[in-house]
Amino acid sequence: MKRPSRKAPSPPAQDDFDSPWKTLLERYFPAFLAWFFPHIAADIDWDRGYVFLDKELQKIARRAKEKRRYADKLVKVWRRDGEETWVLVHIEIQAGYETDFAERMFVYYYRLFDRYRLPLASLVVLADERPKWRPNHYERELWACKLALQFPVVKLLDYQPRLAELETDPNPFALATAAHLLAQTTRHDPQQRFAGKLALTRRLYQRGWTKQEVLDLYEFIDWLLALPDALEDAFLDEIHELEESEKMRYISSAERIGMRRGEELGLQKGLQQGEQQGLQQGEQQGLQKGLTLMLRWQLNQRFGSSPSWVETKLQEGTTSQLEQWAKQLLNADTLEAVFRE
Repeated sequence: MKRPSRKAPSPPAQDDFDSPWKTLLERYFPAFLAWFFPHIAADIDWDRGYVFLDKELQKIARRAKEKRRYADKLVKVWRRDGEETWVLVHIEIQAGYETDFAERMFVYYYRLFDRYRLPLASLVVLADERPKWRPNHYERELWACKLALQFPVVKLLDYQPRLAELETDPNPFALATAAHLLAQTTRHDPQQRFAGKLALTRRLYQRGWTKQEVLDLYEFIDWLLALPDALEDAFLDEIHELEESEKMRYISSAERIGMRRGEELGLQKGLQQGEQQGLQQGEQQGLQKGLTLMLRWQLNQRFGSSPSWVETKLQEGTTSQLEQWAKQLLNADTLEAVFRE
């Protein structure tokens, strides 16, 4: 049975990879370290848990006066010997060469150490498309005085020859790495992107993961591998048939996954109201309702259940305000930061 046609946005001219990586890292941090830095993951006492230190990192970032935000996370863990350790994880998505990257890593390191005086490890994942760009240290020297910082670096491009392994490994970041590489290589080939996205999504149903894990990984894949309108409809038809055969109503039965689902709902409701109240007015109202639903869903995914003042904001917000809050959500560390004027 064919699904009703709907409007989905075409892939952006420049893919936005920062947000999905940051979100996935927050949800599956132990798996992140186990995949990219297994020797470090093995030295951590995961039974004691871990704590994201967003406010502490925000203070350091403000002092550093960075012009753009990065997919950085600061996490408190405990080593197996009982020592408390902070881990600064930096995912560099920027495609271009950055001359002061190593210096910025050093600035973050010494500011954190100077402020908190705790053991600190800086880890870097380079997700750019330059094979030879591999900054892994920073040093300065004058006369007999020398200062140096060495940090472990993982380059996603190095996984390109291991795509078959990535698609079968049970670690969620194996599949995330495969999706990222596919997004880069298919930026100008929508048919190949369609085939690759479908293959990766099929893998989600073969892993034995929970429904929430499937949705989390699908959200990541769907964000990175955006398709043109016609192919998106064909893709959802394939997923609908897959779920019918697997008897797993996960993805096609989800109310909304990400911004595209919110936009679709807004346009559909807008058109329905347009039949009664005039097309232009109905579409505007529907769009606003769709934005509200989409933003509410994203806030709940990011910060959990929202307090009453957030719901008041969403109900009273204009279309332009809702759009602005959605943009601010991408880099906000707190609910207050999302709605900051």
